[in-house]
Amino acid sequence: MDNPARPVIFTAMAGDPFPESDVLIVGGSLNGAALALALAQAGLRVVVLDALPRHVQADAAFDGRSYALALASVRMLAALGLWPVLAPDAQPIREILVSDGRAGEGASRFTMHFDQAELEEGPLGQMVEDRRLRPVLLDALDAEPRITHRPATRVRTQGTGPGTAWVELADGERLAARVLVGADGRTGPTATRAGIRRRVTDYGQSALVCAIAHEKPNNGVAHQFFMPSGPLAILPLKGDRSSIVWTESSDQAAAIQALDDDAYLAVLRPRFGDFLGRITLAGARFTYPLNLTLAERFTADRLALVGDAARGVHPIAGQGLNAGLRDVATLAEVLATAHRRGEDIGQADVLARYARWRRFDTATLAGATDLFNRIFSSDNPLLRLGRDLGMGLVNATPALRRSFMREAAGLTGDAPRLLRGEPV
Repeated sequence: MDNPARPVIFTAMAGDPFPESDVLIVGGSLNGAALALALAQAGLRVVVLDALPRHVQADAAFDGRSYALALASVRMLAALGLWPVLAPDAQPIREILVSDGRAGEGASRFTMHFDQAELEEGPLGQMVEDRRLRPVLLDALDAEPRITHRPATRVRTQGTGPGTAWVELADGERLAARVLVGADGRTGPTATRAGIRRRVTDYGQSALVCAIAHEKPNNGVAHQFFMPSGPLAILPLKGDRSSIVWTESSDQAAAIQALDDDAYLAVLRPRFGDFLGRITLAGARFTYPLNLTLAERFTADRLALVGDAARGVHPIAGQGLNAGLRDVATLAEVLATAHRRGEDIGQADVLARYARWRRFDTATLAGATDLFNRIFSSDNPLLRLGRDLGMGLVNATPALRRSFMREAAGLTGDAPRLLRGEPV
């Protein structure tokens, strides 16, 4: 099919809410960009409103995080045409080791070991750095004629009219579409302006994030080491490097972050251990507050929420971006199917299909990450004994191990087409 010309944005007056596009996405996040691409490939016209300037997000130092992409997420990126560009810089996750212990004392004898050999589909996932993923998404937005990407654009207010959702920008311009999507993060105002409240649980923890270079190869092995203050994730990257996500109490994290590089590494080394040889910093250091946020509703009048705007979880299981991409795949399929049927894609019954599809998975993930963090971020002897015995049981039971792996890889449940690697 020939690509249509890039959509022209008309100014909609207050009394003339003409929907000049199909979907308005507020938030140029990873999830917002992926949703725009999925919808455009299904033939819908999309406008992405991004508060940040493009050059800020494209800067390699913008975000220090790396993402453990589940197999289903990798299939989705392949279906969107992005994976061939990302694959050369991605590190396959071949094994995962989960252990319990204390800094400087090493791990307990109870460990869970997950090996890709137990899955027919191949690696357990792929590690991709934000500095690699984000520019690829931005370039894809620019290349798609059905998408109008407007960086450095802030929304002042929003509303709905007959058959229309509209936003008013900071400069007074109005834009309208049939559906408005909030992809503007845990504290994004799109949900608030629609009257959707969020339940917030502050863990009193922060994540210290950095990349580490090490003498020995990581061999694609990911480590999750549970300590009383919170988990330490050591996630394999290309080139004898690993991504560190290190959880401490917020006060302790702030004190550690304030140290110089040598002192920072001196605190990290007893927690990290020497199994990869000498370690050095391989880039900037970052810190992020940790909490659980859950929107009371995923939809409102002509509005849907995706990603952290819908639900933000603790990184303890590395499922934050994967959950957001499941939102994206589900909403894209619902809207694309309704569009092909000739339905009004902003009708309440259409958006309700998305909310129903995501309800169980969202509740399960939020509950599980919250419970795991509370159980494993504790030095209570009874809890330590219980979690060690639980890990030992899982490790000794092949069926349980395989079940955990398939769930983490996104290979269970009623998956949308994109997560199966099929176009929407």
